[in-house]
Amino acid sequence: MSEQKKGVFLAIGAYLMWGIIPLYWKQLQHVGSVEILVGRVIWSFVFTVLFVLLIRQYKQMIVDIKMLWKNKKQFILLFVASVFVSLNWGIFIWAVNNGHLLQTSLGYYINPLISVLFGMIFFKEKISRATAVAVIIAAIGVGYQAVLGGTIPWVSLALALTFAFYGVIKKQIPLDATRGLAIETLFVLPIAVSIYIYLMNTSEIAFMHVDWKTNLLLMGGGIVTALPLVLFAKSAQKIPLYLMGFIQFLAPTISLMLGIFLYKEPFTLTEFITFVCIWLAVFIFSASKVFEARKQHATYNKENEVKV
Repeated sequence: MSEQKKGVFLAIGAYLMWGIIPLYWKQLQHVGSVEILVGRVIWSFVFTVLFVLLIRQYKQMIVDIKMLWKNKKQFILLFVASVFVSLNWGIFIWAVNNGHLLQTSLGYYINPLISVLFGMIFFKEKISRATAVAVIIAAIGVGYQAVLGGTIPWVSLALALTFAFYGVIKKQIPLDATRGLAIETLFVLPIAVSIYIYLMNTSEIAFMHVDWKTNLLLMGGGIVTALPLVLFAKSAQKIPLYLMGFIQFLAPTISLMLGIFLYKEPFTLTEFITFVCIWLAVFIFSASKVFEARKQHATYNKENEVKV
């Protein structure tokens, strides 16, 4: 099997896991969202560190931490990034367990478009006309739901914005994905542990006070967080970005199907029109990326032929 095919399978595995992860959090509906979140942070740290030890990268992780400590700007930036990703996790868990799975799907559909917009704003990256059109159409879709539907999809926007800001910060810090997750969770670990202690003192904690299944699910939150990220990191090294761009829409599509057909969340005409706008924007965006990749590939081949 070629490296690219391996990369495709790894990417599909990562996005399949991200797509079906609502099924996992739904099993913990009887547990408070705050406890699930802080447990996710704590157990993500534990399992990611164990994985780093397993692949014998613990020395490099110590080097990474020392490097960050010397560079105060990157240290602060990574702390802010860890806050953004924690907020993203918390909003997602709350939304899934409070009947807003469709909004999470919408959020992850528009996330790549907002990331492109942020690239233009923060890094002066140029965007194609097709991408600009896609962003405008997506904005029209969200605006339609806000104005005519009478509801602002704040969950969708919050998820997309927190993850886009996380991406902007991470782009400025060259860290391996696995070690990076371990260090990010280390940053917010004291906060998570403090909240856990508070919940214990107020008797508002489920862990170790409920059935074994719930305890295992809470602990397993670390694995379901770390594993898809590891698969994604491995796949990103093997396949081109435009291909990853297509595969990434697998996760919100699965979430959308789960929300409509399994959990029977209301899917009104207003929401349908909003999603149609987003789907159109995603199609234009993805098609433009494929066209750009093919154009670059053709130019590269032509230059090589000239050299020969």
